[in-house]
Amino acid sequence: EAIAYKEKTWNKVDIDPKNILVTNGVSEGINTLYAALVNEGDEVLIPDPSYPLYINFADFYDARKVFYRTIEEEGWIPDIDDMRKKITEKTRFIVVNNPHNPTGAVYPKKVLQDILDLAAEYKLPVVSDEIYDAMVFNTEFHSVASLAKSDNLVIGMNGFSKTYLATGWRLGYIYLKGPEEEISNMRTAFLGFLMTRLSAVTPLQVAVARAVYKTGSHLKELVSKLDERRRYSAKRLREIPGFSLPVEPKGAFYVFPRVDLKMNDEEFARQLLLDEKVFVVYGSGFGPLGTNHVRLVFLPPVDVLEEAFTRIERFMRKISS
Repeated sequence: EAIAYKEKTWNKVDIDPKNILVTNGVSEGINTLYAALVNEGDEVLIPDPSYPLYINFADFYDARKVFYRTIEEEGWIPDIDDMRKKITEKTRFIVVNNPHNPTGAVYPKKVLQDILDLAAEYKLPVVSDEIYDAMVFNTEFHSVASLAKSDNLVIGMNGFSKTYLATGWRLGYIYLKGPEEEISNMRTAFLGFLMTRLSAVTPLQVAVARAVYKTGSHLKELVSKLDERRRYSAKRLREIPGFSLPVEPKGAFYVFPRVDLKMNDEEFARQLLLDEKVFVVYGSGFGPLGTNHVRLVFLPPVDVLEEAFTRIERFMRKISS
């Protein structure tokens, strides 16, 4: 009931509490999704670049991961035409990650409506991972389920680790919204998997349920601090030769610049860590379009970011000389 309240007040989504399943973080939710819906040889349609667990669980369950293009020059927005081309009779669901990890993209309402229309046309569920829902900057977040029509089936993924600053608590949830017959069958399949581990940690569920009914007053200060760090990070990246950032991130706490170097992105990340003790994640691990990119996190205070970018700039000038 607390989660239903949160989704209603935060994201304008009406969910029956019986259609909400509490998980040990969104990671377990993704595992549940694949375990219940995917068989060997099935296809899953995921964004390129993508959060790695959607890639890894496809491999684990012997499914075929099919990447749909996102357009870097337009802020990593999904290419709906490419998405349509990738749908086959083996496609089991379409994954939408918004706000997006690793790029920080936030999808416009029209794009989300187009995805829902496409999914309804092919009778496919839309899996909407919205773990960063309250972390948006100078734009508006739209939950997929809030835009869904009566013929859409939405599988929502969310949790408390990011917006409630409770990463170690590992508490997330799945919710289902759509035609009752389809929801009922899917809920049974999800529960069949989740009951193998009894439940998520009960004391944490009680604590978070109480927190959900609070005002969420911490979010305004949190987003303000992140926005300052986001703008600083984008500014510094555009000042350092070798980096390209066509559009600033609009959500989450990541920035995903292109790196123009003679070495590949994995070697760049490794060498930067060894030489300057600055950790970034190589982009090719997020999918083919992540090649020659790196993911940076702008969570640290500006003074820490300043030192990090000073070291990155020194490293870039050294390897390009």
